[in-house]
Amino acid sequence: MPASPLLHHHLVGPDDAPPLILGPSLGTSKALWEPQLPLLSRRFRVLRFDLPGHGGSGTDLLGHPEAGGTTVDDLASLVLDLADHHGWDHFHYAGVSLGGAIGAHLAAHHANRVASLALVCSSAHFGAPAAWHERADLVRLKGTTPLLETSPSRWFATADFADEPFGRRLLADLAAADPVGYAACCGVLAALDLRPDLGRISAPTLVVGGSHDTATPWEHAQELATGISHAVLETIACGHLAVEDPESLEAALTTHLAHATAR
Repeated sequence: MPASPLLHHHLVGPDDAPPLILGPSLGTSKALWEPQLPLLSRRFRVLRFDLPGHGGSGTDLLGHPEAGGTTVDDLASLVLDLADHHGWDHFHYAGVSLGGAIGAHLAAHHANRVASLALVCSSAHFGAPAAWHERADLVRLKGTTPLLETSPSRWFATADFADEPFGRRLLADLAAADPVGYAACCGVLAALDLRPDLGRISAPTLVVGGSHDTATPWEHAQELATGISHAVLETIACGHLAVEDPESLEAALTTHLAHATAR
């Protein structure tokens, strides 16, 4: 039988280094992690992936992309397919927002696979389902173009970052996202509630909250850190995508990963 299609992804770092998977936020691509890539890839075999309908990943990866047809377990299974394809029995994982929620689901339900976990500007639940359903309906009807006006205020500490080269690149990824795939991921966030699962996470966990994050305010990070045993909570001066202070995020991740690999 032919191999199942995989999420579009990119690998860098020594072949024999510990594997580290980096998950992106809704509306972005693997480019979100580029600022941290040079340092992380010195000590880890780093895999970045695109969500279905984002970057180079097709929406056809989803068996049921219609409204309500995709779950966080579906997205997590696609990540496990990547790990299996590369022969990784276990791996470190870090993710932003939806990418973090995928990692939390993996750590709760596939604990033997996740060596450590980092949740960046993420949440156990992303607000009222109705808002996500409304956004999904809008995108299915008009594409992601209507989101380009409002996303800078949600994504960045200041809307001015949208005029920076990296900000423009991230917004270009949003503009290029497939409406069906984006809407399916909105449906995942609408249905997501990881609060009952947090106590099952045993992997060493770092939770990073953004002091200027209005999409998942700091209280969401606090809830994650309280619910996950022995989680470390750090705050950095950033908006929802954690792009304004890449050095602080990089430092928090490297310290966390150093402790996790020394165990």
